[in-house]
Amino acid sequence: MGDSPLWSRRGFLGMGVGVLGAAGLAACGGTSDSPTAVVPEVPKELLDGAASLKGSAMGLLSQKLYSTAANDALDASVKKFAEATGTKIENSLVQADAGDVVAKIDAEVKGGVARDMAFMTDSRFIAQFHALGDLEDVTDVVQALTAVYGEPCATAKNFCVFDGKWYAIPYHFIGIGSFLRKDWMQEKSITPKDVYSWEELRDVCLEISDPGKRRFGWGMTVNRSGDGNGMIEALINSYGGAIASNDGKKVTFNSPETVQAVTFLGDIYTNPKYKPMLPPGVASWTDTSNNENWLAGVLGYTRNSFSVYADSKTKKNPVYENTHVFSDCTGPATDKSLLLGQSQGFTVFKGAKNAPLAKLLAQYLVSAPALVGVAKEAPGLVMPAWNKVWDADPYFAGGDPAFPMLRTMSQQPLPLKTKNELTFPQKASAGQQAVVAAYVLTDMMQQVVQGAAPAQAVSAAHAKMVQIFAQQGLPQ
Repeated sequence: MGDSPLWSRRGFLGMGVGVLGAAGLAACGGTSDSPTAVVPEVPKELLDGAASLKGSAMGLLSQKLYSTAANDALDASVKKFAEATGTKIENSLVQADAGDVVAKIDAEVKGGVARDMAFMTDSRFIAQFHALGDLEDVTDVVQALTAVYGEPCATAKNFCVFDGKWYAIPYHFIGIGSFLRKDWMQEKSITPKDVYSWEELRDVCLEISDPGKRRFGWGMTVNRSGDGNGMIEALINSYGGAIASNDGKKVTFNSPETVQAVTFLGDIYTNPKYKPMLPPGVASWTDTSNNENWLAGVLGYTRNSFSVYADSKTKKNPVYENTHVFSDCTGPATDKSLLLGQSQGFTVFKGAKNAPLAKLLAQYLVSAPALVGVAKEAPGLVMPAWNKVWDADPYFAGGDPAFPMLRTMSQQPLPLKTKNELTFPQKASAGQQAVVAAYVLTDMMQQVVQGAAPAQAVSAAHAKMVQIFAQQGLPQ
């Protein structure tokens, strides 16, 4: 790949490794099972930077992607880098939705047995790791990458930067979207739209439901799950409520706007009118359930990262051709969607035994040649985090009709504002991220489903959030 214009700049740094001690995390094999995997060569600039590191080793912790083929493609690129540099890299997967991933990794860092580097979702984890003192400053790498690839995605600038310093290296943008069955809508003479209010979406889901045909419109749970968390928080934000103030420091959850949102959402799961659109067992769904049911063709709507969309495309599931993609819904406090997307960020942990190698590996993996193989196995889920990487391979521009929407989302000016002066994204907050990880939102909705008054459930959730913020060093 030496002729690529994005490899021609001499802006790469050589710095970083670590070896692991994470119990219960299976290491990935070095070969890809994907027959389409094309592993790019490692450019000379990075080989030169790694020359003095030949024979050394490091550990990488990868946040598990829903697509097995994408995990394999990433592992193949890691293996290629290791072989080219004469190093040993152990790449292991971690399920980020387990709820205790931060506590486990923090214990490993404090115990000196953590892997050198991991990639984790910026809006969910980086602030927590930073507050715990687990991360190295990686501003030097981000500056070097910016010189080559232009600006990183907007969400990373909010969630990876603290006091003007970068503590995660933007890796790839994660598409998030809402998905409707357009064929079911057409049968009911409903024209798909690009913008819905939550009330409009609820009514569409009810209209296209037909339990006798195993068609259930509302494909979302409020059981403990990352998707449940995301949907609940997005709806509350669109109504003008938020876990915390814009600076991320003060819990502001118990507001009339939050109660209104929780009342609306609770009604969907408790009002007999909406029972026909609720899939059997939705109350006990876990994080993969909406993916599985969407791909099985029994859901009319779901909200998810683009993992489910990617899987339907790569596996030639007929659901793909019948999918209408749109952004999040609007609420009483919003004129447009507040959907930001997310990005994965490479973090180098304190005490890393081979930080120089880790930083070189990150620079290889963010590039178009290394990223495109993973992206093709997870279209929409794995997209460039850097402006010029979008233009460095034709796949990112034209690989799927949804890609232009995702590029716009990744580069949109931030923050987005509500009518009552909330701004999103809010300042990265360890308290907010810990609240989401503790499933306070889904537990609150379960109380409502079981009969608690929305105002009572919101008040109880607020009190729990106050405790969590205090535990994160943000006393209220």
